[in-house]
Amino acid sequence: MAFKLLVEKTDPSEFEYIVEEKNNKSESRLYIKGPYMMASDVNKNKRVYDLDNMVQEVTRYQKEMILTKRSMGELNHPTTAEVDLERACHIVTEMKQDGNVFYGKSKVLQTPCGTIVKQLVMDGVRVGMSSRALGKIDQETDSEIGHVTEMKLVAIDCVADPSCPKAFVNGIPPPPPPPPPSSSVVGI
Repeated sequence: MAFKLLVEKTDPSEFEYIVEEKNNKSESRLYIKGPYMMASDVNKNKRVYDLDNMVQEVTRYQKEMILTKRSMGELNHPTTAEVDLERACHIVTEMKQDGNVFYGKSKVLQTPCGTIVKQLVMDGVRVGMSSRALGKIDQETDSEIGHVTEMKLVAIDCVADPSCPKAFVNGIPPPPPPPPPSSSVVGI
């Protein structure tokens, strides 16, 4: 059986947007934080990922991609297994497991696609995260459910409709700018 490109999406309702400002002169940075992947449960694509395989693959991804600052994701899923630098919109900075859900944090990049993500979030749009991986799908003859084996995580992409029911994010808008200094006119 050949490897197949698998794209999975999560529910954006549990995501959080964080705007980080260092001082008034530096540009604010947007972070996205929330559930990125799920194992052992059926997702909207009618697939189930093996938890042990996902743990192993996230560990590899952390070592080879996150720690080396190569864990970029694209705006929407492409049809290939390579990350296109021209379409990069965020970089995953951390991933942690909680039961069968893997939570991540990403810094939105200052690229054309990253700017689109930032503006969507600032305008109140809920976006989600979705894994892109290679793997094999074992499908039972009497079932619509596919069991994914030999998964190899390629990227986490930013999407409009994730298949993992928990992978939507909520935005935290930046604080409003301080009011201008008041000027008073004194009459004579």
